[in-house]
Amino acid sequence: MRKVYLDSNATTQVHPEVVKAMIPFYEEIYGNPSSVHGFGREAKKHLEKARGQVAELINAASPDEIIFTSGGTESDNFAIKASAYALKGKGTHIITSSVEHHAVLNTCKYLEKTGFRVTYLGVDEYGRIDPGELKNSISGDTTLITIMSANNETGTIMPISEIGKIASEKGVVFHTDSVQSVGKVPFDVQKNGIHLASLSAHKIYGPKGVGALYIRKGTEILQWQQGGHHEQGKRAGTENVPGIAGFGKACELANSQGLKECAGIKKLRDRLHKGIETNVKQIRLNGHPEERLPNTANISFDYLEGESIILSLDLEGIATSTGSACTSGSLEPSHVLESMGIEPLFAQGSVRFSLSIYNTEEDIDYVIEKLPPIIDRLRKMSPVYPGD
Repeated sequence: MRKVYLDSNATTQVHPEVVKAMIPFYEEIYGNPSSVHGFGREAKKHLEKARGQVAELINAASPDEIIFTSGGTESDNFAIKASAYALKGKGTHIITSSVEHHAVLNTCKYLEKTGFRVTYLGVDEYGRIDPGELKNSISGDTTLITIMSANNETGTIMPISEIGKIASEKGVVFHTDSVQSVGKVPFDVQKNGIHLASLSAHKIYGPKGVGALYIRKGTEILQWQQGGHHEQGKRAGTENVPGIAGFGKACELANSQGLKECAGIKKLRDRLHKGIETNVKQIRLNGHPEERLPNTANISFDYLEGESIILSLDLEGIATSTGSACTSGSLEPSHVLESMGIEPLFAQGSVRFSLSIYNTEEDIDYVIEKLPPIIDRLRKMSPVYPGD
């Protein structure tokens, strides 16, 4: 049976060059980077090299603006909480969107319980916020805007440049969860007026368990973890040097060839969409048709449940994911698709196909071959399907 992995927005295969770059830090360069002896200094040197590689990928002004974390979720929590509390004396109003990753939404909900006020901006049918609505939502006590760069479910790209301009004009800190966009589309923290940006290694062919938070120089933010003096005193704890070295290598690869590779991935994504559209009736693309990540296609199959589709595809060796979530035994539609105004009956039938550099035309053709009979079989079993 052919194995096809189309769930790269969940995680990517670690690049062989990244694996190679990490091995020495398990076998030879194993010192603690905070130690003053030669073993520690050697580890510290490579730690700082990786910091520079991450900074270069996003065009940070200095490597010192990069703080290493355990991943995107920690970076989101770090950015939002440590910034909100640092600025509490100036105001307690935060603006976000209704389609954010749960790492952002649940952090904002937590802050609401501690006295902060949060505005959740709605989105249009493509999943994009209206910059005008954002601007009108800013009040005298607004201190933080946190809007993702690109949506993890639909791939829709937010108007980050416009948001950054508004934040700058209003003197508000702008944080963006850039986990899905970095390495796939151009991303420049200086050009887009970003103060804080969350990154994750395992979305760009790096290892799991390591990420970073970009903190623009001069941005008010509290220490995230108490303990030692690690990470410029902002996040205590011995750094994951092997993971960070791998992250740095992944950023180097993304910086040198990522966008070129994504152009090829986009062709495969469009080939997949066209093939499905040609062979399966009553489908719809969720997300912006153009302003979308080059590797992502979120497609709803009317009158079906996404879980049934992904399980059937899995039996054929095809890995995908769905925008629906099974909670307490009941099927709930994606909060992202719901915010976009897609009816629950159709939102439940969504499947996210997210590609990587490792996918081939043969993979895509295999999916196009196997998917139509699966949809046909499931629709015949569906009690709500009205027929062609």
